[in-house]
Amino acid sequence: MIVVLKPAAAQDDIDKFIEMLKSQGLGIHESRGVDHTIIGLVGDTTRIDEDSLRAYHIVDNVMRVQAPYKMANRAFHPDNTVITAGGGQDGVESVLIGGNSVVLIAGPCSVESEEQLVSIAQSVKASGARLLRGGAFKPRTSPYSFQGLGQKGLELLLTAKKVTGLPIVTELMSVTQLDFFNDVDVIQIGARNMQNFDLLKELGGCGKPILLKRGLASTVKELLMSAEYIMAAGNENVILCERGIRSFDQYTRNTLDISAIPFLKKESHLPVIVDPSHASGISWMVPTLAKAAVAAGADGIMVEVHNNPECALCDGEQSLTPAAFDDLARVLARYAAVEGKTI
Repeated sequence: MIVVLKPAAAQDDIDKFIEMLKSQGLGIHESRGVDHTIIGLVGDTTRIDEDSLRAYHIVDNVMRVQAPYKMANRAFHPDNTVITAGGGQDGVESVLIGGNSVVLIAGPCSVESEEQLVSIAQSVKASGARLLRGGAFKPRTSPYSFQGLGQKGLELLLTAKKVTGLPIVTELMSVTQLDFFNDVDVIQIGARNMQNFDLLKELGGCGKPILLKRGLASTVKELLMSAEYIMAAGNENVILCERGIRSFDQYTRNTLDISAIPFLKKESHLPVIVDPSHASGISWMVPTLAKAAVAAGADGIMVEVHNNPECALCDGEQSLTPAAFDDLARVLARYAAVEGKTI
């Protein structure tokens, strides 16, 4: 249920109204917009009488929300959520995700060595990337595939972060790894863990931005429900990521659901980014899909970049070279400008 308060409502009256609602065992989500304050009621609202709430002199309107996701719902939070990544450390840039720019996130699928990672980080930063991605812990379909460098990979990411000032994005696979991620700027939850609900609830207490990837066969509403798990546990800094879903076709690694972008932007206030590398699995398709994502309203693009894709230990076939990423960044800047945004 949503309660819209009148623009002239006094703060004392708002505080008393909220306390009354809390006394009935309801959770409260308060959102202050330019013109109105919106109170989202979380919990069992079936016993709440709408007409009784409308009787309060500060109440403008009362609406019931049918969708099971409340905190991720734009009805609860009409203004776009803008999430800050990085900052707070000497030399580390502060990046806004969900604002008036299309944020580029780039780096190798897997961290392989310090030389490799720092070189790529410097290249993608020069081309306009605002965050560095790289896998330290890698979930792989085959137990014989490269699983990442683990903690050593995290240390190398921190080295690249210190050298370039780029905030880092890397994937968390288990609750047991959470203590290693204290200096990670954005924690990525991969497609296979999108519905690992125990892990999602733990992330509610970490306070860091969470990049939540859509599951391999998950609906967009299931993605929003997973975001709700994190938000309901106390962390509202969630970034949604469309990375392609499984379909009956096999000409690409996955099928990029472009239509998910405008739906998520309309249904939710959370930032939406797109990963065209995993969506296609084919490097020459990445620029086209990235352009389509920006045109559809994405807040960011996450691209895999490797300085020698043919020798990459993981997903070289979908990785751009630094030169190709530089070309893509220039093109995306023009597409973003059409949408009134910058890179």
